[in-house]
Amino acid sequence: MLSEAELKRITDSVLGRTRADQASVLLFDTDSALTRFANNEIHQNVAERDTGLLVQVVFGKKVGVASINRTDDEGITEVLRRAEELARHQIDNPEFRSLPAPKPFPAVASSFSDVTADCLPERRARGVEVIVRRAMEHGLVAAGAFSTSASQIAVANSLGLFASHRTTEANINTVVMSDSSSGYADRLSFNVNEIDAEAVAAEAVQKALRGRDPKPLEPGLYEVVLEEYAVSDIVDFVSDLGFSALAVQEERSFMVGRLGQRVLGENISIWDDGLANDTIAMPFDYEGTPKQRVNLIERGIACGLLYDTMTAQREGKESTGHGLPPGSVWGPVGMHLHLAPGTASKEELIRSVKRGLLVTRFWYTRTVHPLSITVTGMTRDGAFLIENGEIVTPVSNLRFTQSYLEALNHVDLIGRESQLKQTMYSYNRVPALKIAQWEFTGSSER
Repeated sequence: MLSEAELKRITDSVLGRTRADQASVLLFDTDSALTRFANNEIHQNVAERDTGLLVQVVFGKKVGVASINRTDDEGITEVLRRAEELARHQIDNPEFRSLPAPKPFPAVASSFSDVTADCLPERRARGVEVIVRRAMEHGLVAAGAFSTSASQIAVANSLGLFASHRTTEANINTVVMSDSSSGYADRLSFNVNEIDAEAVAAEAVQKALRGRDPKPLEPGLYEVVLEEYAVSDIVDFVSDLGFSALAVQEERSFMVGRLGQRVLGENISIWDDGLANDTIAMPFDYEGTPKQRVNLIERGIACGLLYDTMTAQREGKESTGHGLPPGSVWGPVGMHLHLAPGTASKEELIRSVKRGLLVTRFWYTRTVHPLSITVTGMTRDGAFLIENGEIVTPVSNLRFTQSYLEALNHVDLIGRESQLKQTMYSYNRVPALKIAQWEFTGSSER
């Protein structure tokens, strides 16, 4: 990987060549590798090294953004030429005021592991072998992937800002299948030595075995116990559609006019914290703004929003460190979301259900109505009928159409353990939930 001095040399070279009034540089440097398996055997080992530059230039209030995956002199010249040409053809952005000025960055626990950065294919293959062997012992078929990566990011701008940070990541996931069922499990950590392939295999195999010969179930309202995979989907939608200051400013968020009011159940607290020890930490966002913990929901009360530079400037506030790379139209996003755990074991969650479902995860979830965060999707890789606190039979996958906000207003119990899950933009640390009612609207063969 590039040294910090080399990162600084590259960003200084970009900033020193531009004729723009202001400019910023975002540099990514990543080594990643993937071991993929299917039909109980490894079929692919790939590795990739990529370094990319994303350059933003400003002439007055005209902004241009361009990217390239070269950092030599010719690459820098080309990406600057394109960014400057694009800027000159833009109309003025009346809301642009300035790129962020440099600020001190908070200290964070290291999310970099030399063991992960140096991980060889043989190490990943041993993890895959554990899953495949457990599946074959039970006449099942396993598929999935084991990936490791080492990444670093550098942000710099013409106002004197420079920051760099490096992380590693190890992720294993698998779907284990019989002729009539499937089970899923995954684990994520910055340290590959914390990935327990035996636990992943046991979880997925158990689901596949228990899920054989599922029975159809009539749609309707049911109590549900949602495992962490499904809960992560809920937190993701609530954050993406509700917690962004841009969504509030455009009046498309359930948080509009409700700060200080109760919006979720009193047992629900959600926050974003990129500095936490229990996530893959990052001290600044993609604009170079220091991250901070933002309490979003505190015991059901709406109490905070996520800001990037643009949305903060609109309100005369400071960015909370949730900006995406230049050129993004999404506005600020939660990148290190947490849902507060409770006190119940997963067994206690199940025992509390009179008649309902245990759901492993959701699939193909899509927004129906953004203000109520009504979402439609399907169960996948293990759904089971619970009666009088006991799992009695597997059921065929069901389609649901459910307001995630309403669901979070009817949480009866919260699991005491939490797991780290990865989504497109965020690392979500979430527990399992027992919810009093969930609306299933149809069945699915897959």
